[in-house]
Amino acid sequence: MKVYIGSDHAGYELKEHIKQHFSNGYEWVDMGTNASTSVDYPDFAHPVAQAVAEKADNIGILICGTGNGMAMTANKHQGIRAALCWSKEIAALARQHNNANILVLPARFISPETAFEMIETFFSTPFEGGRHLNRINKINL
Repeated sequence: MKVYIGSDHAGYELKEHIKQHFSNGYEWVDMGTNASTSVDYPDFAHPVAQAVAEKADNIGILICGTGNGMAMTANKHQGIRAALCWSKEIAALARQHNNANILVLPARFISPETAFEMIETFFSTPFEGGRHLNRINKINL
């Protein structure tokens, strides 16, 4: 599976842990940042969101300090459903009920182990469809 990933400075270290931990299972397309030097999160959220929006089965991960800035920015893109998650249960529901295509992680509030669990859950949980599809179709104006 190809995964588009991006972070700002606050998420850089977690991003690198994720890529290393999952190095054998996924093809990573790292959209930056490449250091812990202060940067602007939209500069990395937009390219990930654009890449994920290009194809229905593309998936992404965005990471910043709280996750809020990345989620707000990514969700400006048509077809993106970026979900800010802090537990594997929320990650599962984001996929099952919202068909989220970008997992957003709050690096300052979760451990790498929690991030790994959420990623495994997010990637392995299917969208339930049914009544949830009608709701998703109402998201875009």
